[in-house]
Amino acid sequence: MGERCRAALRVLVLQAAWALAGGQVRYSVPEEAEAGTVVGRLAQDLGLEAGEAEARRLRLVAQGRRASVEVSGASGALLVSSRLDREELCGKSAPCALRLEVLVERPLRVFHVELEVTDINDNAPIFPAARKNLSIAELSVPGSRFPLEGASDADIGANAQLSYTLSPSEYFSLDLHRSEEYRESLFLVLTKSLDRETIPVHRLVLTASDGGRPSLTGTMELVISVLDANDNAPQFNQSVYKVQLPEDATEGTLVTRVNATDPDFGSNSEVVYSVSNTFPEQGMDIFVLNERTGEIHLAGMVDYEDIRSYEIQIEATDKGTPPLSGHCKVVLEVLDVNDNAPEVRVTSLSVPVSEDAAVGTVVALLSVSDRDSGANGRVRCWVWPASPFGLEATFAGSYSLVLREALDRERVSEYEVEVRAEDGGAPALRASRGLRVPVSDVNDNAPAFAQAVYTVLARENNAAGAELARLWARDPDEAGNGRVSYSVWEGGAAAASSSSWSSWSGAAGGGWRPASSYVSVDAESGRLWALQPLDYEELQVLQFEVRAVDAGEPPLCGNATVQLFVLDENDNAPALLPPAGSAPEAGGAAAEAARAAQAAGGSVSASDTLWAWAAWGAPAGQVVAKIRAVDADSGYNAWLRYELWEPRGKGPFRVGLYSGEVSTARALDEADGPRHRLLIVVRDHGEPARSATATLSVSLVEAAEAALAAAAGSSSSSSSRAAPGADAGAGAAGAATNVWLVVAICAVSSLFLLAVVLYGASRWAPRAAVLSGPGPTTLVCASEVGSWSYSQRHSRSLCVADGAAKSDLMVFSPNFPPPPPGAAPKDTQPEPSALLGTRGSAPTA
Repeated sequence: MGERCRAALRVLVLQAAWALAGGQVRYSVPEEAEAGTVVGRLAQDLGLEAGEAEARRLRLVAQGRRASVEVSGASGALLVSSRLDREELCGKSAPCALRLEVLVERPLRVFHVELEVTDINDNAPIFPAARKNLSIAELSVPGSRFPLEGASDADIGANAQLSYTLSPSEYFSLDLHRSEEYRESLFLVLTKSLDRETIPVHRLVLTASDGGRPSLTGTMELVISVLDANDNAPQFNQSVYKVQLPEDATEGTLVTRVNATDPDFGSNSEVVYSVSNTFPEQGMDIFVLNERTGEIHLAGMVDYEDIRSYEIQIEATDKGTPPLSGHCKVVLEVLDVNDNAPEVRVTSLSVPVSEDAAVGTVVALLSVSDRDSGANGRVRCWVWPASPFGLEATFAGSYSLVLREALDRERVSEYEVEVRAEDGGAPALRASRGLRVPVSDVNDNAPAFAQAVYTVLARENNAAGAELARLWARDPDEAGNGRVSYSVWEGGAAAASSSSWSSWSGAAGGGWRPASSYVSVDAESGRLWALQPLDYEELQVLQFEVRAVDAGEPPLCGNATVQLFVLDENDNAPALLPPAGSAPEAGGAAAEAARAAQAAGGSVSASDTLWAWAAWGAPAGQVVAKIRAVDADSGYNAWLRYELWEPRGKGPFRVGLYSGEVSTARALDEADGPRHRLLIVVRDHGEPARSATATLSVSLVEAAEAALAAAAGSSSSSSSRAAPGADAGAGAAGAATNVWLVVAICAVSSLFLLAVVLYGASRWAPRAAVLSGPGPTTLVCASEVGSWSYSQRHSRSLCVADGAAKSDLMVFSPNFPPPPPGAAPKDTQPEPSALLGTRGSAPTA
């Protein structure tokens, strides 16, 4: 904080010093200084500390002509970079001052530096010609003056102050006339009368020396021919003619008319006019002199901004022999008119402009000038359109284009700005300069999905890598700020149930798996695809979030919820369960067999034979056994039906179509035989249907034996039903032989034991038995998503016959297919209102 205060104080002091100094730094350097010469310590004079010049990018701004100086980035000194020729830069103007603009950044500021190039004596005087021929009449009287063209020196000041000397001669001398108003005039003066017969030609050397140290000289040879006769030269009525001419004068305009007279008579008095010299030399092509009348006409265009005055030396020569001449000077002043439109130049342009740039940010530096003078050169500037940019004057002819309003690239990505200038002439002239100002993007927009929630349906057993959906999020920013990448966001907590809607899915056995183990999203395209085949029996609903993150700094993100519903396929065949009352070990083995059968994906056939006993004379409709099966699928795919496959025709037994109960089709008699083998097929309602087969062996015994067998069967293990058929037949025959003995000896005990067993069976046995006949309503187990059987894999469904209802009670109204022809009334479908299912405890038979 202290460093910032010191920096701010330093800037204020610099600004105050700058204001007191008039806002300019002035240096001087002699011309022809060697490259690398230090002109001045610019950074120090501008108040910059050591090293700050390079950090703030101290540099010069080009001014349209080569400045021959540069700023050292390391030291901040102003150095000579190339040859400095004052005469080339400024001509005869004095002083020769170069205006330089210096820029520093952070913050952006412009400083004006004036560099004066001082003159050295590097140019020798030069005459217009190496030799000058003069003709002088021998009758010329001493004191006659003959004008000579003086030498010119490109230097200025004392270096351009010329003095002339003439080689020794007793006939001629020099007369130099200097005037503050006009250029100096040099005359050759005759000091002694000429005698052509003695010396017909005089050869003299005219030497011009400048005032430099050391002095430089130039020479011209004068060849003077002495002529006879004509002894009167023409004389002008004015030695100097002053003329003013507007710069917009057209070709052919009469500039002025000079007049010279000769007192001689005849041809010696006829005068011919000619231009002997013009300064500057461009005037030779601009003005035309009529040699007979002395009228000067405009033959070209004059430009006040290029040359403001002309000097024309006029010579009047008579036609005598020899001819004599007189001389005068025409001084022409060019008057300014408003013929130049303002010029708008961009000296610095900082684009693109960030859309979060602060109001007042400098976008460009402009230089506005008008070559005219006075009111014609006064310029007024403004910006169109007026917003969001404006102009601020920083110095004479310098402006800053600044930001006046906040920008929004998503609304306007580029501005076409026009800087307009108008001078104060009559009529006023206008100029404009267009600027293209692009707006750079900042990451101010987060990706947004087209939907907040996506619902995706996928069939189970899909191929790994299959596309499930395509998600798309829009980011109005550009480039990296608008480039969106997608990912699955694991943001939820683990759930114990596979049907729980969270970003985690339940797995068998109460574990959990992250959503990223099931699905993945392509980071660039947003394509949602499966990492593995989905199993409806493992996962029904998966909810997770997909996050879209842009590549900006800092990155912004958006989320969308994806609800993935797995659709069930009929990929599990029915699996047979052990009979009710089997030992736990037998039940576990049967469950494992059911899982193996479901994993195989085909029809399952029971390899073991189920055993049952029926009493002779049993009436029609008596339940002999119950076939129990389960299908891991749901819905119609798990709705099972039972069919008696063998024996076909009218046998003594039948199977409940949906209950699986094996009951007598009619009363049993001795003609039916002692044993019946039934082949029962269990099918589901899927497409295509899957099936399993069960073999049931029914032995016909006496009523007492049937009761004993039922009691023994309820307390025996499941291994008893796997006994060989030969042993079972032998046991049944022995029981028939000794039945009366058993009854006689154990009548009371057997009745007591039977009563205890029946009481225990009715008290503690499972109540999910399917009843036939006109008894209570039939119950069918339902899974948590509405299937028509409970799943051995997902041990969470329970069928109840009575008692209090449990949590998550679901009522189904299935659409049962019509019963097969010939089915007994008791095998018809149950009432929909009696089909109840619950979740939360292990299944029971």
